[in-house]
Amino acid sequence: MDFVISIIEQGLIYGILALGVYITYKILDFPDLTVDGSFPLGAAVTASLIKSGMNPWLTLPAAFFSGAAAGICTGLIHVKCKVRDLLSGIIMMTALYTVNLMVAGTNNVPLFSQQTIFQNDFLEKVFPDVIPGYVLLGLIFLIAAVSKILLDFYLRTKSGYLLRAVGDNENLVTALAKDKGNVKILGLSISNGLVALAGCVFCQQQNVFDISSGTGSIVIGLASVIVGTSLFKVFSRLKPFRKKNIIQVTTFVFLGAILYKACTGIAIRYFVPQSMKMISALFLLGVLVLMLIFDNADKKKVKKNA
Repeated sequence: MDFVISIIEQGLIYGILALGVYITYKILDFPDLTVDGSFPLGAAVTASLIKSGMNPWLTLPAAFFSGAAAGICTGLIHVKCKVRDLLSGIIMMTALYTVNLMVAGTNNVPLFSQQTIFQNDFLEKVFPDVIPGYVLLGLIFLIAAVSKILLDFYLRTKSGYLLRAVGDNENLVTALAKDKGNVKILGLSISNGLVALAGCVFCQQQNVFDISSGTGSIVIGLASVIVGTSLFKVFSRLKPFRKKNIIQVTTFVFLGAILYKACTGIAIRYFVPQSMKMISALFLLGVLVLMLIFDNADKKKVKKNA
């Protein structure tokens, strides 16, 4: 049971990260590698503030805004300095390595003796007899649910529709007398804010900040988004789910993150550790092949009806 709870916890945390990647990868069509730097940035800010005695709950918005600032910098490099999207992310990711070390003070900051959102006197008083694992899972689920609901709400606003339009048709945004560059910068700030928020939660869940915690974050995020959006396409074909407003795509992004972490968890537990990457790759390949089969089946149906 602890194994399952651990997978769901990790999946929900990386699901928050995947929400940020979903904005850049699916909505903006922007290959943003800043993620590998903004994830540990959120963790570094969290560790630094907790060490200084700040309320651990206040580290959540602090981490979000630090990540948003990193996203704004990436956007400014791309929009104002006319640097290509991929290169702007690489530049910012490289710079953030030094920033993270400066913020945290060192490459490893343990928090085992500190008060965190998952380990504090208040929780021990309110839930004295509850198994700690369930409390931790409940709090992570709460943070993930709030992040998802707020993002869903934002995407339904005028600004959210402009954000979607930039990825689909930049000329439409220009025709509406809006600056597409500013919209991109806004999207990158929200994306990296969510990624840094995930780093904040991860740091407090693990009770440690490590400078290498962001390595491979973009891969996990992309895999979660691809798996989640692929599953959404499959479920949207079923009669109960044909109305897309019943279940939002963001829900499946979280499901994709949980499935991906389950795949890596099973690989580590039941196979040799060296096989983890291979099994994860095969899982992702299987999802993509499955989607290709569904797409080909749809094309055949269209030809028959024609």
